[in-house]
Amino acid sequence: MEHNWQTAVSALAEIKVTASFDNEPVLIEGIAEGFRCVGVGTDAAVFQSRAAPEYAFKIYAEGKRDKLEAEAEVYARIGSSVYFSYCYGVADRLLVLKYEEGPTLFDCLLQGIYIPEQVIQDVEDAREYIRQLGLNPRDIHLKNILLQDGRAKLIDVSEYIKPGNDFRWEHLKKTYEEYYPIIEGTPMPFWLLETIRKWYHHWNRYSATFDGFMRIVSEQLNYRK
Repeated sequence: MEHNWQTAVSALAEIKVTASFDNEPVLIEGIAEGFRCVGVGTDAAVFQSRAAPEYAFKIYAEGKRDKLEAEAEVYARIGSSVYFSYCYGVADRLLVLKYEEGPTLFDCLLQGIYIPEQVIQDVEDAREYIRQLGLNPRDIHLKNILLQDGRAKLIDVSEYIKPGNDFRWEHLKKTYEEYYPIIEGTPMPFWLLETIRKWYHHWNRYSATFDGFMRIVSEQLNYRK
């Protein structure tokens, strides 16, 4: 397997990943024969090899070495868990992870795929497991949760060594409980989800409380109809 890692590192050498500003997805330049991009985040991009589809290669953007090392450390402490992926190794600028099937919750909203309550409970249980390891479960949002056979699988654990609560999960859970029954099974427009995502990134500019922010979102969406 290690030989395969080295082969992948060489094959992915032509791929350049650059961080963007204001919490936007990274930029990707170059092509790697036999690989496809399966995920793009704000710090890294994930590629899958057609020759070894069971693995995912997470390439961090230039200047994000600290994030790579943090995520490798967290995965080492997590080990094997039903709630998380598994890290097989670390290379120069990438992690070798187990490839996880399934849409993100963001994709579920786009496609109208039902998100069961079990997913919410799984994330709660996963967060408790992380706390028992002495880590801090944070940065949990729609694009960091996969739906697998009605259950949740969490990805991107790089911030679990950071202190403090960013309340992203608490806000997401509250939104699920109060708003999801209204829209479940209905595909949501991409522009709508992206607008809410960008507003949320700066929600404290609009309101002192999350509830106040959600009221503003609702008013704006009604205005745009």
